[in-house]
Amino acid sequence: MLNNPRSHGLWEKTAPAGPVTSALAGDLTTDVVIVGGGYTGLSAALHLAEAGQSAVVLEAVEIGFGGAGRNVGLINGGMWVMPDDIPGVLGPVHGERALNLLGGAPLLVREIVERHEIACEIEKNGTLHLAVGADGLKELQERHRQWTARGAPVQLLSAEETARRVGSAAYTGSLFDPRAGTIQPLAYARGLAHAAIRAGTKIFTGSAVIATERQGDGWKVSTARGSVSAKWIVVATDAYSTGPWEHVRTEQVHLPYFNFATVPLGDNLRKSILPGREGCWDTKEILSSFRMDRAGRLVIGSIGALRNTGLAVHRSWARRSLKKLFPHLGDIAFESEWYGKIGMTDDAVPRFHKFAENVIGFSGYNGRGIAPGTVFGKTIAHHILGDISEAELPLPLTAPKDPSFRAAKEFYYEAGAQIAHLTSDRF
Repeated sequence: MLNNPRSHGLWEKTAPAGPVTSALAGDLTTDVVIVGGGYTGLSAALHLAEAGQSAVVLEAVEIGFGGAGRNVGLINGGMWVMPDDIPGVLGPVHGERALNLLGGAPLLVREIVERHEIACEIEKNGTLHLAVGADGLKELQERHRQWTARGAPVQLLSAEETARRVGSAAYTGSLFDPRAGTIQPLAYARGLAHAAIRAGTKIFTGSAVIATERQGDGWKVSTARGSVSAKWIVVATDAYSTGPWEHVRTEQVHLPYFNFATVPLGDNLRKSILPGREGCWDTKEILSSFRMDRAGRLVIGSIGALRNTGLAVHRSWARRSLKKLFPHLGDIAFESEWYGKIGMTDDAVPRFHKFAENVIGFSGYNGRGIAPGTVFGKTIAHHILGDISEAELPLPLTAPKDPSFRAAKEFYYEAGAQIAHLTSDRF
């Protein structure tokens, strides 16, 4: 996209084609206008259309251009924050409601993929949260206790079982979540778009929103060449927000995250490295992730941006890390490299905003966009349909608020990741 091979990397190279779309030209009227063509916006459009509501999606660039087309592809449930801490952040009612909804969110992704026959390389064998050292194992033991107390089917695995599943003895244990898995993230976004269009949604790309105005009991949303009038506006732009809802972006700190994909591994290596195809990430503060795609490419990622001096530093780190994790892998070439931005809120939990009457949106997924974005899109649809009241939503209503020292924090994350990866001799 935008003639930049480091924007979407492997995912753009291997994803099936998205639907043919064009920029909005002229004036339309619909029930709901959705701004943003990622998981939240497309899921909302799909569920609204299936319920008989007309919807128009306006995407500034291309379907899946933001985090939806750049992420690792881990379909995780829950949030980064420890389960027992969530009620203290969101309140006891919303806290438990959000945990219940997001814990099972990966199952909704599975259901949508199966029902709409989306070709997105979905793997349903779960994920492994990998413990680094004694402290990492203690963290996972506590996560296991808190999740199982809520009935979640997670399992704490020994170092030996973890080594068998990963193909590396680097970890002291792991937390296995059978509900989770991996996906080709851009393929999933494009598949959602195809499904939404088949259900009756109209999608326009290259159609950034530049203005909104109240129009009777509804709204008029304008782009450079047209407008859409609707009763409801769904703001689903998240960390890549510009224009009228840029404050959705500015209330989040951008954390850069990169990925490198190897060439496809041979059959013997595929049998010894992640033979069950679980997706993995670790407990380090500057975390790492890795997973396998359907063709046998090993995808490894971590915090950092592939620009300026970061490109060489992070590429070298990725090579060293793979050699330490999987010595039998040898020197293997990277086929693709790319990076994007994770939007981090100051308390690491998502937001629900009501920008004006009938102008709403969820945002702030903190690196967990696939399942939460999908389930929040469905939730928005049911709220608009009248099935869920505002009081019954999984998150409390909050006003956008910019974090302190956002620019300084973003510089620190990018520069700090380079320093850590330049000097690190650990994986």
